[in-house]
Amino acid sequence: MLNREISFEVDGLRIIGQLYWPGGPALAPTVCICHGIPNDMPAANTKVKDRGYAGLAEGICREGFRVLIFNFRGTGASQGNFDILGWTHDLRAAVDYLWALPEVGGSRLSLLGFSGGAAVSVYVAAQDKRISSVAVCACPAEFDSLITDITEGGESPPIIDHFRSVGIIRDKGFPPSARDWLDSFQEVRPIDHASRISPRPLLLVHGSQDEMVPVSHARKLYARAGEPKQLVIIDGAGHGLRQDERAMAVVTQWLKSQAGISG
Repeated sequence: MLNREISFEVDGLRIIGQLYWPGGPALAPTVCICHGIPNDMPAANTKVKDRGYAGLAEGICREGFRVLIFNFRGTGASQGNFDILGWTHDLRAAVDYLWALPEVGGSRLSLLGFSGGAAVSVYVAAQDKRISSVAVCACPAEFDSLITDITEGGESPPIIDHFRSVGIIRDKGFPPSARDWLDSFQEVRPIDHASRISPRPLLLVHGSQDEMVPVSHARKLYARAGEPKQLVIIDGAGHGLRQDERAMAVVTQWLKSQAGISG
């Protein structure tokens, strides 16, 4: 297994990632992993760089995949501030980066997203036919609780203050408009885009005891999505499916089946 740090520019921001690829033949199906919205300090600022994401990337790579993990804007070593539409720009740029690689362009490219990164994966995949399959874990169907979280009189909404305290909104003057920033979540709502992934395969994995995104979100997305689709509920699991071996085993085996990798 080989790996190297990579970077690309989006909206004038430097986005940092890590690319893994197996030894042997140069051609391999590719998986782009999209992390969720950090919710804690101080681990949030390095979440995508911790052994969890690196270990996941390495494990998938060992199954015969080329794998990219990267920090969305506002997280880790990447520049900028968190906003959901900006994250869609970052993912499109990551797909462009991968597609430009001679070993990737024209081959199978799958997205694997978690929570907020899952929502962005659905949105981008619905519009980009270069993506051949999508697996999402703990994906919200919508963000209604965030969109209604705004105060009058020019005060900063509590959710923005929270993300500022977490460290993913870094600049004092960001966002320029709290209303526009919140409204952007309405545009990215996965429930409005899931049907356009078909006829490419979609896997939905959710914990039965998810404390942040109720399992009802997964059922709504499954009902809206076209075929082929699969819904797997992990009994007793919470929101952190990246750390659940059962969930990751399901995801890895599904990715292999889509890529035609036996075993």
